[in-house]
Amino acid sequence: MKYVIVLGDGMADRPLEELQGMTPLEYAKTPNMDKLAAEGEIGMVHTIPDGMSPGSDTANLSVLGYDPKIYYSGRSPLEALSIGVDMKPTDVSLRCNIVTLSEEEEKYEDKKILDHSSGEISTEDAAVLLDAVRKELETDSYKFYVGTSYRHLLIWDQGKILELTPPHDVLGQTIGQYLPSDDMLSAMMKKSYDILKGHPINIERKKQGLNPANSCWFWGAGTRPALSSFQEKTGLKGAMVSAVDLLKGIAVGASMKNIFVEGANGGLHTNYEGKAKAAVDILTKENYDFVYVHVEAPDEMGHQGSVEKKVKAIEFLDERVIAPIKAGLEQSGEEFRMLVMPDHPTPISIRTHTGDDVPYLLYDSRKTQSQTWKYNEREAAQSGNRIAKGCEMINYLIEK
Repeated sequence: MKYVIVLGDGMADRPLEELQGMTPLEYAKTPNMDKLAAEGEIGMVHTIPDGMSPGSDTANLSVLGYDPKIYYSGRSPLEALSIGVDMKPTDVSLRCNIVTLSEEEEKYEDKKILDHSSGEISTEDAAVLLDAVRKELETDSYKFYVGTSYRHLLIWDQGKILELTPPHDVLGQTIGQYLPSDDMLSAMMKKSYDILKGHPINIERKKQGLNPANSCWFWGAGTRPALSSFQEKTGLKGAMVSAVDLLKGIAVGASMKNIFVEGANGGLHTNYEGKAKAAVDILTKENYDFVYVHVEAPDEMGHQGSVEKKVKAIEFLDERVIAPIKAGLEQSGEEFRMLVMPDHPTPISIRTHTGDDVPYLLYDSRKTQSQTWKYNEREAAQSGNRIAKGCEMINYLIEK
């Protein structure tokens, strides 16, 4: 038996007037997911433990079977694992986004966050910008590391855990009240703006009508994580397919194999087909039991507030990931169970995460049936099926 989780990050949403009262998932054309729903099981699952922040970190840990209340030590330490940073017990890691701030205000505190991803900037351009920051700001106590796209890392020697605000939570808002309480971190963010605003890459980006990547933003502080082995927990030899350092880091911590897919970038125009092929190959050619296929695009489009692009991201997931994985496993003759779900909602209306229940779809190639369900939030809630603890979902998938 083979097991697959296809995770559409932030795919769940709320009804929208622009979509005649439907959610993006309900409105999108998803014939493959709907067919699986009709032949399988749908329901709702609560992935974020009460009282915890509804992030992709806590949510994806939960979906993989790691109770965030036990295993979570911060978001950026998981990304540090992916990047290959060997954190000391006294280190604190922080996520270092390169964001777009408004430029017309004179004081840094009066600026607004316009884009948490700087227009999904390429890793290559972001690395050049981060290097410019590093040359002026890096010390023995503060070390910068390049990640993917706009997502990078700061390691603070002998640091402290601070309450820091994710930039996607304050899009369009004046930043003064959200700056770090630590004077050095706040000063570094301000200085990064001075370094980046006139950088040749940003001058060229503005000429092309792109958002400038003009400031660092620190958040997600945490200490070195300690995850138990996924194989020891489940008995399954597992692999991860993701373009995002957070998920790659979780895989490293869980001793899962990370699969590199060329052209996978965490954006709307990622290599969907490459991810699907990698998932099928690892299960059918390399004797792995489990694969986790993570697609970031629905979440990014939710943060951007784009209804059209979020619908398109969901349709791409259906057509270019789920359909070929199902076809590939069927062709191989392998029996399989596939779970499709979001980690958390990223509602278009608020452009950030919530801790609401999310819809799941569970398909078993051995037990097909004929129902009228389609896969969306409304019908999943109507099914009456609910799993109260997201970290128990993995055992439900593998029938443990």
